[in-house]
Order: sequence, then C-alpha cells, then structure tokens
Amino acid sequence: MLLPSLLRTVVPLVAGWIIVALTHLGFSLNSQTAQAAVTLAAAGAYYVVFRFVERVVEKLGGPAWVKGAAGALLGWAQPPRYKRTDDVVELLRQSRS
Repeated sequence: MLLPSLLRTVVPLVAGWIIVALTHLGFSLNSQTAQAAVTLAAAGAYYVVFRFVERVVEKLGGPAWVKGAAGALLGWAQPPRYKRTDDVVELLRQSRS
C-alpha cells in the first residue's frame, strides 16, 4: 500500500513543477523561493482538482473511466484504501508492509 501513496504524492509535485516550468503561470519568477512557492501551489491545486473529480464520480456514480483517468493523473488509478483501526501497533505493522 505504500507505492500508491508515494506515487500520489510525487506525481502531483512533478506535475506542478512541469506546469510552472512550461507556462510560468504569467509570473516573472526571479526568486527561487517564489518559484518553489508557485510550484507547490500548482501541485496542490493539481492534486485537489483530480482528487475532487475522483470523489464526485464515486459519489454520483459517474463513468468509471473518468474516475480511473483522474486517478491515473495522480499516479495511481485507485485511491489507497486503509483499514480503520485504533491499534497503533497494527497501524505501524501495516505501514511497513
């Protein structure tokens, strides 16, 4: 279960960087700090948009291909599923597998 989580973290960050690098989003970024901030904002927006699409399609029963495409654009076609538990030792054990 770790791979889907990692991909769903890294892919939006890379996508945000690519979006900013290709478009500059209308900003003239002379500062590396400003560029990093805009990249993180773009990556965050990218994640939120496609995660929102996934949830809406899931809740409203929309076409499965739309949900799959949104998930694939996040790096993994399905959201990770976590088993609910209050047992911290069991959560740690699951995170290591």
